[in-house]
Amino acid sequence: MAKPKKIPPQIDFKDPQYYLNRELSWLEFNSRVLHEAMDSRTPLLERLKFMGIFSSNLDEFFMVRVAALQQQVEAKVIQLAFDGRTPTQQLDDISFSLRPSVVQQHQHFQKVLRSQLTNHGVYILDYIELSQKQRNYLDNYFEDQIFPVITPLAVDPSHPFPYISNLSLNLAVLIKNPETEEEFFARVKVPKVLPRFLPLPPELSIQHNGKPATWTGIPLEQAIAHNLESLFPGMNIQEYHTFRITRDADLGLEEDEADDLLLAIEQELRKRRVGGTPVRLEINPQTPEAVRSRLLQDLELDDTDVYEVEGLLGLRDLMYFMSLPLPGLKDKPWQSVVPARLQRIREPIVNPDLMEIEEGKDFFAVIRDRDLLLHHPYQSFTASVVKFITHAAHDADVLAIKMTLYRTSGDSPIVNALIAAAENGKQVSVLVELKARFDEENNIYWARRLESVGVHVVYGLVGLKTHCKTILVVRREKDRIRRYVHIGTGNYNPKTARLYTDFGLFSCRDELGADLTDLYNYLTGYSRQKSYRQLLVAPVNMRDRFLGLIKREIENAQNGFSGRIVAKMNSLVDPQIIASLYEASRVGVQIDLIIRGVCCLRPGIKEVSENIRVISIIGRFLEHSRIFYFYNKGQEEIFIGSADWMPRNLDRRVEAIVPILDGDIAKDLQEVLGIMLADNRQAWELQTDGSYVQRRPGENCPESSSQQALMAMVLGSVGINSNSMEPRKVVRT
Repeated sequence: MAKPKKIPPQIDFKDPQYYLNRELSWLEFNSRVLHEAMDSRTPLLERLKFMGIFSSNLDEFFMVRVAALQQQVEAKVIQLAFDGRTPTQQLDDISFSLRPSVVQQHQHFQKVLRSQLTNHGVYILDYIELSQKQRNYLDNYFEDQIFPVITPLAVDPSHPFPYISNLSLNLAVLIKNPETEEEFFARVKVPKVLPRFLPLPPELSIQHNGKPATWTGIPLEQAIAHNLESLFPGMNIQEYHTFRITRDADLGLEEDEADDLLLAIEQELRKRRVGGTPVRLEINPQTPEAVRSRLLQDLELDDTDVYEVEGLLGLRDLMYFMSLPLPGLKDKPWQSVVPARLQRIREPIVNPDLMEIEEGKDFFAVIRDRDLLLHHPYQSFTASVVKFITHAAHDADVLAIKMTLYRTSGDSPIVNALIAAAENGKQVSVLVELKARFDEENNIYWARRLESVGVHVVYGLVGLKTHCKTILVVRREKDRIRRYVHIGTGNYNPKTARLYTDFGLFSCRDELGADLTDLYNYLTGYSRQKSYRQLLVAPVNMRDRFLGLIKREIENAQNGFSGRIVAKMNSLVDPQIIASLYEASRVGVQIDLIIRGVCCLRPGIKEVSENIRVISIIGRFLEHSRIFYFYNKGQEEIFIGSADWMPRNLDRRVEAIVPILDGDIAKDLQEVLGIMLADNRQAWELQTDGSYVQRRPGENCPESSSQQALMAMVLGSVGINSNSMEPRKVVRT
């Protein structure tokens, strides 16, 4: 054992200089998304996808984060963020940081991606580039398919400025009465019920390499703009200009005043469809000052809320082109692998009269053998989680199923399995989180569907979102009752499970079953459980447990032992956790953080965070899993679960983190962390000033993508040593 280390002098970690701003850190994350859209190593259509993700992310950022800051300014809130900025300063810094990225995005699309698309037979044209035959076709299409849907709205003393719905694309049209020379202003909404991009038929497509191009067409708004005479007959069309607005879309819900939470949220959703206060106006730079001023006045916006966009507005619609039959311009398709232990699982007997019993184990026998860890989307969600629920629904010995649903798909096989379980006489209880942002409507639908067949549906706790990902199955076996659990890091959504990286643990350990039973009693009844055997549960014991685990590494380092922490999550915001990590760094604990999105910790500060390194991995899959590793003097402990290190996760949500007690599974998780720490293709390193630098392979060093490595690993084509988690053996480029 080394000589105990000297305890460094105390530092006031409430000082704003030790924290990065949350909003600006998020903008840095979205800039990394934009970089994938501009990286020539990314397949062309995938680059369009990342363009769309960048825009979609920004829309939500304005609808929620910017809207909240504007409300604080309006309410004259002077409370500082823990990095020391006022709401006004944050809005100013957001604007200063974001505008160059928006310009960069649109210039890259206009000047680079559009021309590269034409090289592969995809022609996104402007109306003025069309031949007469092509124009005739689109004009006829307008008359038949578009004209009946559109409602032009005049603006004059008898027609007040119309309500502009959230995220709608519009035309501001200036028209003149040829008899009176009087000018008028009108608004035409581009209907969302029609496709944003209109394709021409093959016979009118541009010829590409001697045959019709894969896709030739124009944006919908241009077909409308060049047929405005049909909307305003007898008037002269002077000019038109596209614009798009974003509104506050957060739900203003007072839970403790709601007699019926479901009905209260339905009422708030009606308000969201209409939209709240405008927060952003997107226009073209060529928009005349008169039109610009008119829009700002009627929308009650300032110049600071205007974002000028060269070219097409609303690039989130570029996702449309991912449907083109051009596999060479996309990532190679990935087919999730069924783990070996699940390949001999027999199908559940839905109707014994029509099926013979298939050879192989049932799902429960596999879990009884030992714990099972799944890593999605590398391993199949359908062949694991969905099959587990389906087995439970039709197994004659299953007595009860309890589950939390935060987000699920619109055609969820999991919900269908729960319905089948209720119809088969099982006791089924489901906590449906109605407050899952932007999934409220979908969750209301499933809640009502489940209730209609007799499922006990609970809507969560007042003041808390239920964000944990847990399943509890109670089964009668011989002379005992056994509880089977699934505890995961991601939502029970088969669609996102193909895109998000997440872990899930299957177990029948008695302590975990007992803990989940207590947790469900807490969620569905009046239990106020204060202690759990193994689970870390927020807001009950999770914060204290994590702080205790960090403190143990600090004490070990002070006593001369090696200290080591590795944590992977979506966001790191909580100031108390950050301060504890700083304390650990100051006594020599080696800390590696893999944070996909927001990180408010500043690494590399002399005598504060010199032993902390932070990377972010951006790739074809969204990094969503949470893993927490603590060296503990060689008695390593590793956890997975649903919580990030954010105040909302630790204090205002119900979360569950589970310790990994199977030694082989713990090594597998360490191996995954080691692969990610070695990434030099998709990893970005956080600098002390809050900026990120993308890693590049060194000279004579091969490119290493963690996601590619993990795909190869589950296919059995590579073997990777799992020694990268040893203290001080940090994998670096």
